[in-house]
Amino acid sequence: MSGNDETNTPERIGGELLAQMLAAEGVDTVFGIVDGTYLGFYTAFEKYGIRLISPRHETSAAHMAGAYARSTGRLGVCMASNGPGAANILPGVAVEAGEGNRVLLITSCRRTGIAYPERGGTFQYFDQVGVTAPMTKWSGAVHCAERLPELARQAFRASWAGRPGVVHLDVPENIMNGPFVFAPDAVREPASYRPTAPQAADAAQVRAAADLLRQADFPVIHAGSGIVHADAAAELAKVAAALQAPMTCSWGARGVLDEADPLSIPNSTLTAAKSARTRSDLFLVLGSRLGETDWWGRGHHWGGSAPDIAKRCIQVDIDSAIIGRNRPVDLPVVGDVKSFLQALSRELSENPVPETVLAGRRQQVASLEEEKASIRAELDAALQNTGSPMHPAHVPAITRRVLGDDGLLAIDGGNTAVWCAHYYRNARPDAIHSTFKFGMLGAGVGQALGLKAAHPQRPVACIIGDGAMGMHPQEIETAVREKLPVIYIVLCDRQWGMVKLTQQFGIGDLRANMGIQAEGTINTDFEEIRFDQLATAMGALGERVDDPHAFEDVLQKLLAADQPAVIHVDVEPTAHLFAPNLMEFKEMHGEPVG
Repeated sequence: MSGNDETNTPERIGGELLAQMLAAEGVDTVFGIVDGTYLGFYTAFEKYGIRLISPRHETSAAHMAGAYARSTGRLGVCMASNGPGAANILPGVAVEAGEGNRVLLITSCRRTGIAYPERGGTFQYFDQVGVTAPMTKWSGAVHCAERLPELARQAFRASWAGRPGVVHLDVPENIMNGPFVFAPDAVREPASYRPTAPQAADAAQVRAAADLLRQADFPVIHAGSGIVHADAAAELAKVAAALQAPMTCSWGARGVLDEADPLSIPNSTLTAAKSARTRSDLFLVLGSRLGETDWWGRGHHWGGSAPDIAKRCIQVDIDSAIIGRNRPVDLPVVGDVKSFLQALSRELSENPVPETVLAGRRQQVASLEEEKASIRAELDAALQNTGSPMHPAHVPAITRRVLGDDGLLAIDGGNTAVWCAHYYRNARPDAIHSTFKFGMLGAGVGQALGLKAAHPQRPVACIIGDGAMGMHPQEIETAVREKLPVIYIVLCDRQWGMVKLTQQFGIGDLRANMGIQAEGTINTDFEEIRFDQLATAMGALGERVDDPHAFEDVLQKLLAADQPAVIHVDVEPTAHLFAPNLMEFKEMHGEPVG
């Protein structure tokens, strides 16, 4: 309804109302490219204290919002215009949904009279809700202005309910930009329409878990991203110490316990993690789906092919649909992992594990420490290679030393991610961001920008391969324009490394079966892009290095400059191909038999 009704309630622009509702939810930053179809939306941002950060491509907006959300625990918001803009952002939506980051996607669409019902031949229109729905927790369209507040609240509720993920609100341009009369209470405090306190675990289940953990010979904790999203790292450390239980983790949970802690068994020491699980008689799984990259919680990485499913298991998750899906459990606990760990800590304080039991567990932990030290020494031997072009192990190791504990790092996919997993020690749960479950190439470019927008006082870098950087180099200009001093460290070997290695091992047999006599790899090599020169062309700082000493000096200099920058790092191509533990990574793709 437009115009004033008999109560003379003032009219409001639909987009302005939506901006005010975002502000009430604590949103202070939105990522997206401006467009006339939601002019009434972003025009109101300044009025409500919202900053608009515009990338050069919509996919980057989704990654920026995802990193912002994951690193702050708040709602990340991105927007895209109808048709092409919505289509462009979908790859980022798929990734952020898979990673479980709390993101609200707002899209504009054509005027209600055109879009609903859909008419064949409509310009820049497709079923944005229908296409987006399968990859989101909730996707809804505003069919009339009167329902805008209701449906926005529904999006907020869905966003904060259960496991984090992406929600989508589709708003026609005439509602975004037109004046309407809305109910006086259209903008409400979040507590009036959604739970704002964490879902506490059942007290009886907490006591049952404590009993099982006290009785176990050697429990092992496995932490997932749920620990990060619940901000439960401190509680996890307290419980692990009380139990003297070592902790393994999913790739997305790196740093929830300082990787230098004796109880932490990082993914860089996979054989030690396997050893811990083999020795264990009880698993405490916290906020993890136990998916493919966790070997489905089964197989020889989890204690043996048959015995593993006989080991007892406590699984705690905010989402009941996840519990027991990939591995049998003995005690399912539905609830927020932070509140569960707080309650469990109280139980263990009141009735601690007997000292005789703890002594036996400490011996096991000490033995695992020796295993980790041996693995670490073998890995660190690569750092003795100081030749040129640079051995790739130096890049994450030096970056970690220069950034320090306060640094934030976006790690892109491919072999780059594997090198970083083994040589970038993580000390805190918010330090590393990546596409842990998607392995998306190019996502790190936008993630780094989202991290810097969220934490302007902390140093931010992105380690990325030259193939991946070639997908979104235009965002260097975004960093310059938005004054986001991110340092992009580009490992350059002029090849699709992970694909090339796969071809070298597998293409021979395929060709033989097809009767093909050709040799070599297929389209895995490309020409050099001088990313340092590309950076300077866009107004950023650019440097090229090929040895560890020069790299450290340059990184220190650029960090002190506090400007957007790119370091073109020439890495040794063959060394870069053979990242550590590649065979173990291949094994994780086995079927979840049993």
